[in-house]
Amino acid sequence: MHIMEGFLPHPWWEIWFIVSIPVVAYGIYRMSKVTKKVPEAKPLLALMGAFVFILSALKLPSVTGSCSHPTGTGLSAVIVGPGITSVLASIVLVFQALLLAHGGLTTLGANIFSMGIMGPFVGYAIWLICKKAHVPSLVGIFLAATFADLITYVTTSVQLALAFPTSAGFFDAFLKFGGIFAVTQIPLAIAEGILAVILFDFLAKYKGHLLAALKVIKLPTGARSEEAQQQ
Repeated sequence: MHIMEGFLPHPWWEIWFIVSIPVVAYGIYRMSKVTKKVPEAKPLLALMGAFVFILSALKLPSVTGSCSHPTGTGLSAVIVGPGITSVLASIVLVFQALLLAHGGLTTLGANIFSMGIMGPFVGYAIWLICKKAHVPSLVGIFLAATFADLITYVTTSVQLALAFPTSAGFFDAFLKFGGIFAVTQIPLAIAEGILAVILFDFLAKYKGHLLAALKVIKLPTGARSEEAQQQ
């Protein structure tokens, strides 16, 4: 969910930049460690970046100054981690602002925080909870992707309500923004969850050894992915 260029007033757009920069810096550090430890993961990072770019570019007009769209960050957070996903989302948001007039440079910090930080970290937390509770992997992926999308829209609603409270205050503004977003975002989130399950199942089947190397899944003893069997 993107806030469009110039829509956030001072000092809110600056605040979200300040909050987001340390998390993205941590993500760059994590990306460096992962690519050194598992060099063959680089194409997977590119795939996750492309997945986030394509899904988040599918925008629907929503509240004035914003738009609704899938994010792709939940699946990315599960596969490459939420820190790295914040970096991928930041790159995606910069390209979309410059090339597609989707989002903006002044609102980049706010959009990174909602789509690249809150969504991925909450989605990843849900994935970990599902793993500990022995929930089937595909169910965990669905929940992680769906709630990463929903938390993004909740965070954007909070950001807009903080910047534009009504005469009744912040909570009233949050309910109004959130209520309008929900009409488009809830079905989008469910659809994203289903798409994430399909892609994850494909990756587990053909790139299972790589997901295992990234500690996303555990392959049964002696098991090999279809790609490894063909080599």
